[in-house]
Amino acid sequence: MAAAALIRLAASDELVDGGPGLRFAVELAGRTATGFAIRRQGRAHAYLNQCAHVAMELDWQPGVFFDSEGEFLMCATHGALYEPATGRCAGGPCAGRGSLRPLTLVERGGALYWQPDDVVRAPPNAAAAAG
Repeated sequence: MAAAALIRLAASDELVDGGPGLRFAVELAGRTATGFAIRRQGRAHAYLNQCAHVAMELDWQPGVFFDSEGEFLMCATHGALYEPATGRCAGGPCAGRGSLRPLTLVERGGALYWQPDDVVRAPPNAAAAAG
């Protein structure tokens, strides 16, 4: 299958290292869900906004994904901790088991783009980026 078109999310400088994440709409199994992008140690990462422990969104307030020390991504409901660079569960109820579902994120030309795949798709109203 051909690669899906890139969806522009934001300007690169809108995603601050260790700061609030960027939520965006995705489609999963025919229903609306959210993905999120964060920046840690200079690198941007994106995941499906769904805890590996129990399928709930991680952020307790929109865009708040990091724990109080800014070291791990944390599920506000269950306290599961995830490594920002890999999405691997590092502590809490899923310690050592499971991980966040990564989403393909492309950073180029001063912008962040998400590339949908065969499982996590673009919602019908998402506009593909040119070139």
